[in-house]
Amino acid sequence: MAQADSPEPGMASGGAPASGAPPAAPANGSAEQGAELARMEDRYKRALADLDNYRKRSARDVQARVDQTRESLLRDWLEAVDSVERALQMSHGTPAADGLRALLEQMEAILARQGAHRIGAAGEPFDPERHEAIEARPSADVPDRTVLEAVRSGWALGDRVVRPALVVVARRPDPAAG
Repeated sequence: MAQADSPEPGMASGGAPASGAPPAAPANGSAEQGAELARMEDRYKRALADLDNYRKRSARDVQARVDQTRESLLRDWLEAVDSVERALQMSHGTPAADGLRALLEQMEAILARQGAHRIGAAGEPFDPERHEAIEARPSADVPDRTVLEAVRSGWALGDRVVRPALVVVARRPDPAAG
């Protein structure tokens, strides 16, 4: 005589299959119950997908806000960097120049640790995404559309330009003028 508390072979206690799979629909269950189960399973999967999409969207929104804040702070710092650079140009050869140069190096190191770097050096090809041309000078020494001089450095965070460089660009000399 079988003991009443022992589960059937392949079944866990409580009548659930030992495999961990959900119990099959009852043999006497109607097609209506199966359809309801399928609808509930579909709703469950859609809810999980919606939650996953919400998490991803929230993470993107937070990252966008962080990036905007970093760029805003960088723009504020760039005003101070520009002021120190102008002061350094005016104090060239004075005892204060060494202190200003050290301050500028420290500021640039802080910006570099935050992922910011200068763009717009002389000799680069002109790129309207990274440079803002304020003058075009005829030059036979360098190729056409090459940066001759950076009037004000541009800055970028990674690949994203925060402030374009103000540059003087080379253009081909006019043969009729020569």
